[in-house]
Amino acid sequence: MLRDISRFQKTSYDLLVIGGGINGAAIAHLASRRGKKVALLEKADFASGASSKSTKLIHGGIRYLENFEFDLVRESLKERSIQLQAAPHLVKPLGFVIPVYKGDLRPLWLMRFGVFLYELIAGRYAVGKRRNLSVKDVLSLEPGLKTEGLLGGVMYDDAQMDDARLCLENVLSACEYGAHAANYAEVLSFIKEKGKVVGVKARDLLGGTHFDVFAQKVVCAVGPWTNELLRLDHPQAKKRVRTTKGIHLVYEDPISNHALLLPSLRDKRIFFVIPWMGHSLIGTTDTSYIGDPDHVEAAEEDVDYLFNETKRIFPERRLTRDKILTTFAGLRPLVRKWGSPSKISRRHLFYKTESGLIFVVGGKYTTYRKIAEECVNKLWRPVAKEEFTVYGGGTIYEKPADLAIKYNLHIDLIKGLMAKYGTRYVDVLRLAETDIKLMEKVSEKPPVIRAQLVYSAKVEMACKADDIVWRRLGLGYFGNVSQACLSVIDQVIRETEGGSS
Repeated sequence: MLRDISRFQKTSYDLLVIGGGINGAAIAHLASRRGKKVALLEKADFASGASSKSTKLIHGGIRYLENFEFDLVRESLKERSIQLQAAPHLVKPLGFVIPVYKGDLRPLWLMRFGVFLYELIAGRYAVGKRRNLSVKDVLSLEPGLKTEGLLGGVMYDDAQMDDARLCLENVLSACEYGAHAANYAEVLSFIKEKGKVVGVKARDLLGGTHFDVFAQKVVCAVGPWTNELLRLDHPQAKKRVRTTKGIHLVYEDPISNHALLLPSLRDKRIFFVIPWMGHSLIGTTDTSYIGDPDHVEAAEEDVDYLFNETKRIFPERRLTRDKILTTFAGLRPLVRKWGSPSKISRRHLFYKTESGLIFVVGGKYTTYRKIAEECVNKLWRPVAKEEFTVYGGGTIYEKPADLAIKYNLHIDLIKGLMAKYGTRYVDVLRLAETDIKLMEKVSEKPPVIRAQLVYSAKVEMACKADDIVWRRLGLGYFGNVSQACLSVIDQVIRETEGGSS
């Protein structure tokens, strides 16, 4: 994936996509797959906004049943099945346990009925089989749970994902089909002819140069920045997006054996405790946010809320604040309407301005492929049937043990490469074959070799240390990254000139 700003001024595109989050990445991917000449611009790094700040789930949205959004749940469950097949290295089945306590807003019979309905709606797209749980069953599965007032529970299956890499692999797929993409490329204004947008003026935030991009069609998939881009097009444009903030904690120890959907005592909302990369992911909140999308943070009161609710549910775990490895916050770009944040629909819509811009508004991560498909179908005639794959998708036939012997690497590192890159793990190892120094381990937790850093910069367009630490390799989820590792990352980025190849 080549970052070459000069290409944008030499090409006239069928489509310019503004925004390198999951929706923009997928739109660029599907349009390129259909043979269109596509440009993709992202003002920060790919997936650096909401698309790497999720609860890391590909799910139907069991709580949307409360709002009677059965069609949204059905669509999401179908998309879950598609993602499990398209990206088996990044999207994997995950078992959930829902314990129910005396006094909970949602009684045991209702939760069991909800899971039954969830499975019924899934039909042939179901992942596993639901199971009603007695008190004994619940405590057998999750012995650390609070026992007082426990009435029983229910178990069901959904899926877990690596959100940042799933987004990145859509960008990589787009480039594989001929798209030109660049991160750290900010759109400054729209170029118009007779009132219609025909391109943009942009700035390379790394090199400092200004450049123009011309395209027949322009799609803005900028999530929380939608209102800002609308007013860049027309200063008096109405706001179309309402943002709500969700924060997460990463706790050092595995608190639970399964993913848990839990009731909060304070406001009766549900939250999750999920096994994640050997740790626990706790989240999320859902509160209105009216600040700058570029500076959203996890407030102390949000952290207190999640941590205290988790401690209450796990009284014997002796959870301590010093084991919170990191926190992160993201914004949900919801279709603008008033009401409780958790009651606002996660449906999406498309809004076309008088100047011809198309904005993608709302939506949820699970349905990103469907959103992209609908968008591309609005731009060009729909195709009868379209295969969906991502960059590292497919079946891996090699055995990790054999590869560990061949490359003289620990089997856990080989498994980690397969989980991170899918079938493309061989591309990383090929780099190391030509330079033994690239076999050098630069991180123990998680295990990372220097070749992965080079691959991040040369192939995956990592331009800054944070791009690698958070979105290419997920090192940040393991706490503070050592200065020695950061030094190697900086050196690799300098040597590869920020992602050129």
